[in-house]
This record gives sequence, structure tokens and C-alpha cells, in this order.
Amino acid sequence: MLHHISFPVLNLENSAKIYDAALAALGFRRVWTVSDAIGYGLEAGKDKFAIKKMENVSAASEGFHLAFQAHSREGVQEFHQAAIQNGAIDNGAPGLRTHYGPRYYAAFIIDPDGHRVEAVYNG
Repeated sequence: MLHHISFPVLNLENSAKIYDAALAALGFRRVWTVSDAIGYGLEAGKDKFAIKKMENVSAASEGFHLAFQAHSREGVQEFHQAAIQNGAIDNGAPGLRTHYGPRYYAAFIIDPDGHRVEAVYNG
């Protein structure tokens, strides 16, 4: 249903450090870069997620988050570890979330701008 989503960020370099590492753990990469924005995805020029430098940033409320699909539990773990090591805040360590389903394995982070992000494997 969604084509892509973008997050506003105050510091593009700091945010890129987190998303470069965390999304690489899920198999995604930078697919384009311009002076004030970076796009991530699988194919060159075809972003599914982007970060854009803005002067004023406000994250969505606590009820909003973005979930990225992982291909394994290890991918979820690597996403979480990479994000934390590069400046994100832990918002839920990797583990089963059986209240979402018997195989729902996820981890949660908050980026420096307050955006809530999840990696999930439901296999």
C-alpha cells in the first residue's frame, strides 16, 4: 500500500550513521543521497524510506512507529545492536512479542529525533 515514508531529522550525519548501520542489518542500503536527504531501499533510485534534514523537527506521538521487515531473528538482533551502537535509544530489546502473535520477534529503538522504529521477523 505504501510507496515510501520520510522522517525529518535535525542532524543528517548523525541520523545517517544510525540508519546506514541499522538498515544494512536488514539488507537495505542507501539508494540515493543529496545534500539534505538520503533514501534507503533495495534498488538504486527507488527509496522506501528517507531521512531529510529540516530546521524544525517534531516526531509523531508515541502511538506512531515504523516497522521494517527483517529476514531472520538474527537480523532483528543486528538491527537493534547497530542502531544502539550508533546513537539510537533502546525502546525494547530483541525478543518474542507473543501478544502480537506466536512467532512475532521484534526490537524497538528511538532515533535522536524521537522517531520510534521497529524491526520485526514473523517467520
